[in-house]
Amino acid sequence: MERLTDLMKELTELDGVPGQEKEVHDKMKGMLQPLSDDILKDRLGSVVGKKTGQAGGPKILLAGHLDEIGFMVTHITDKGFLRFQQLGGWWPHNVLSQRVRVHTRKGAYTGIIGSKAPHVLTREEAGKVLKLKQMFIDVGAKDREDAERMGIRPGDWITPVSDFFTMREGELWAGKALDNRAGCALALEVLRRLQGEEHPNVVYAGATVQEEVGLRGAQTVANLVQPDVAFALDVGIAYDTPGFESHPGTCEVGGGPLVLLLDATMVPHTGLRDLVLDTAEEKGISLQYDALMGGGTDGGKFHLHGIGCPTLVVGFPTRYVHSHNSVMSKRDFEQAADLLTAVVKKLDGKTVEEL
Repeated sequence: MERLTDLMKELTELDGVPGQEKEVHDKMKGMLQPLSDDILKDRLGSVVGKKTGQAGGPKILLAGHLDEIGFMVTHITDKGFLRFQQLGGWWPHNVLSQRVRVHTRKGAYTGIIGSKAPHVLTREEAGKVLKLKQMFIDVGAKDREDAERMGIRPGDWITPVSDFFTMREGELWAGKALDNRAGCALALEVLRRLQGEEHPNVVYAGATVQEEVGLRGAQTVANLVQPDVAFALDVGIAYDTPGFESHPGTCEVGGGPLVLLLDATMVPHTGLRDLVLDTAEEKGISLQYDALMGGGTDGGKFHLHGIGCPTLVVGFPTRYVHSHNSVMSKRDFEQAADLLTAVVKKLDGKTVEEL
């Protein structure tokens, strides 16, 4: 596979829900080490690589998040079916009949999210969105004791089962956990592009934990790094599919990197936003914009650190986020890396002070 596509496949096929990011943490750490002067970790599992361009220069944080949405086992029924709770935001329509992987102390088991058969639903039941509490996971256990012999117990974590694949001759990337292994990959790629390049600052690039359940790792990473400027690297919504014809958003897959103008957790720093927009114009990169009050990113914690940290969200329009299969553009990723690398090179002490 082409290098970036191979990187995305490797990262997205790892499993790691909020609070259980170790597999992704270890892979990210190994990828950061040859690109970094030092590796920093918080006590929750976040990891960043430090690369010094100019000692004493501004601290620039570039961070995706390691975790993907998933579930947790909360109960085993007498017949061996698993009840579960969501970790991150799931729409029940995206869940039913999908395959999942249940991670236990004795190994991982593939299961199916099930419910009553449609043939026995009343007309009223069939017309409603099924609630997650009405669903269960079938791992093939005969009964509760059989499930317990398999090593399953409450608190075990559950991830979607979905292999990475490409579409349109490699132009599009698809699979699980693009939210937000794509942001992790972007942090790695910017750090790679800075190798052998001068930059008037100290760059901290990596990924946080537990973003999907309240931006928790963002708070601890900000305490660890104490950044002067921060970029939250994340996916955004693509409005180029049927059903969005009357939506004011214009973001589409392949239309360029995304800058979030507003979300439920942050109004971005105007000076930093303008610097990014001006740099994109200089490089001939078409930016896309969104304002989304239905969610937030790690920027919500980054920008509140200390006495305040200029922060911006940069990412990629993505279809079908928070599902087993999302779709994004390789070109959008490459242009986001071009843009952020150029912006980092501009962030000297004077520029940061004038923000």
